[in-house]
Amino acid sequence: MKRAMIYFAMALIAISAAVAASAAPSDKEVTVKGEVIDQPCYDKGGKHGEEHKACALSCAKRGNQLAILEDGTNTVYSIDGDYAANKNEKLVPYVAEIVEVKGTVTEKDGHKMLTITSIKKAEAK
Repeated sequence: MKRAMIYFAMALIAISAAVAASAAPSDKEVTVKGEVIDQPCYDKGGKHGEEHKACALSCAKRGNQLAILEDGTNTVYSIDGDYAANKNEKLVPYVAEIVEVKGTVTEKDGHKMLTITSIKKAEAK
């Protein structure tokens, strides 16, 4: 009986470890090319681009959530971390611009978050 209980406990530990490992966020290093957007305006009405730049700049300076709208896929990556700090201070020069960013993507509940490690304006085609 003791041996069965030991095997049962070991099985429970193995299953718990497997579930915990599958639930852990999978950080992934990526390079994303796209436009820096004011996410609330984009979410509400699809607003972005040069015609929305003045509004997006104003909102970015107030600390609104900024994101990258990926070229080709229209995937939205919410920007967090150091680049979003101090009311988007490091991102303001890139609002409504096409950029190439490198960073780490995490996903929770189908929402992609991007922690930028480097950013530069994309080269013109």
